[in-house]
Amino acid sequence: MIDSEQLKQHMVKAVEEIRATNPMAGSITNTVTIDFVANAQLAVGGSAAMVYLPDEGEALVAGGGAIYLNMGTLFPIYEQTIPRAAKAAHDAGKPWVLDPVGIGIGSLRTQLIEAVRENPPAILRGNASEIIAVAELWGLGDDAAEDASGDGPRGVDSTDSVDAAERAAVACARFTGGAVAVSGTTDLVTDGAQVARLSGGSPLMTCITGSGCSLGGVCAVYACVADPFVAALAATAAYNLAGLRAAETYNGSGSFQVAFLDALYNLTAEEVAEAPLALASASAA
Repeated sequence: MIDSEQLKQHMVKAVEEIRATNPMAGSITNTVTIDFVANAQLAVGGSAAMVYLPDEGEALVAGGGAIYLNMGTLFPIYEQTIPRAAKAAHDAGKPWVLDPVGIGIGSLRTQLIEAVRENPPAILRGNASEIIAVAELWGLGDDAAEDASGDGPRGVDSTDSVDAAERAAVACARFTGGAVAVSGTTDLVTDGAQVARLSGGSPLMTCITGSGCSLGGVCAVYACVADPFVAALAATAAYNLAGLRAAETYNGSGSFQVAFLDALYNLTAEEVAEAPLALASASAA
């Protein structure tokens, strides 16, 4: 267990180290959002590389500090690419981030989520319905989803609340030994022992494509230098602050995206660490 003051210190260290060292967090990600993911990773101080072939994914693991695997727009080749990249990261002892975008659409996504269970991610990031669906696919107990009230993921959107996904998120974090980040009006991040809730952001983030995908990419950047819980917290806090600031200057959804990247780029480590955060112990399984 770690208290909020210690967390803040670790978050400051992570943000400062990223800015100083520019580590590479490669991505195999949603073709709709590649540009936004890469620019967000660059904005926080990381380096980006986007690939989709199996051997290239393994090369990114070898050459980078972490890798981000996103299920958003799948090609048939991903049946090889994603499990191989996950295994390469696991074997190399490097963190990887899973974003189960659109889980439930078609059979390949289900197959891939089941396949990577053998080499689980350091950070699992998604909306509430996606996290509940992953917990169910991984067989993490009936109680993990009993609070669900929606109909599961609706395309890339959630039909469940963040609170409804808490037990599923805690179950996933305990299984992986890493962290789970659930995005929503109030975000939830857990390592299975503690649950943090972070407020902020802007409703305008739902009006642009890729705010969730790019958050996953930034989680991977921070995972290069910090443990999964700190990395997910720092990324989520930075996103919430950048969303708030961008909403102060936007003229429409297009200018909001630009303002968001500018805000992300200009955040200080101290600002990220001081973002509103409520920390509590996770409920017993």
